[in-house]
Amino acid sequence: MGLLTRREHSRKELTRKLTSRGMDAAEVEVAVANLARDGWQDDGRFAESLVRARSSGGYGPARVRAELATHGLDREAIAAALDTFHGDWAEIASDLVRRRYGPVAALDLNQRRKAADFLLRRGFDSASIRAATRSDLD
Repeated sequence: MGLLTRREHSRKELTRKLTSRGMDAAEVEVAVANLARDGWQDDGRFAESLVRARSSGGYGPARVRAELATHGLDREAIAAALDTFHGDWAEIASDLVRRRYGPVAALDLNQRRKAADFLLRRGFDSASIRAATRSDLD
């Protein structure tokens, strides 16, 4: 319960943390199943929380999708969590470029490439990267 009061955890993450603290794996599985049954632990709620946190932190959908997969969520749960996001990935990418590199219109070709590489590493798709690094948007 203490872990869940601080932040949401996926079922896999909660199980891993509890077993690493020396608890019996079978007992942990039963306890986590009970927590999920009673509504204390919910993978869907965890996924939505992670999408909100990572998108506000400037990460793109590919990065968020990959991180959700590492937490043991299936494709349907990941897709459902990403569908709950009502923001604009291209706008987040544009904001990152403006904050890091300044106005796009003032960037030379090399700086635009660096900005595009930066966005790619942050998990944005090619359409969002193109939109964020085009100067006619300014």
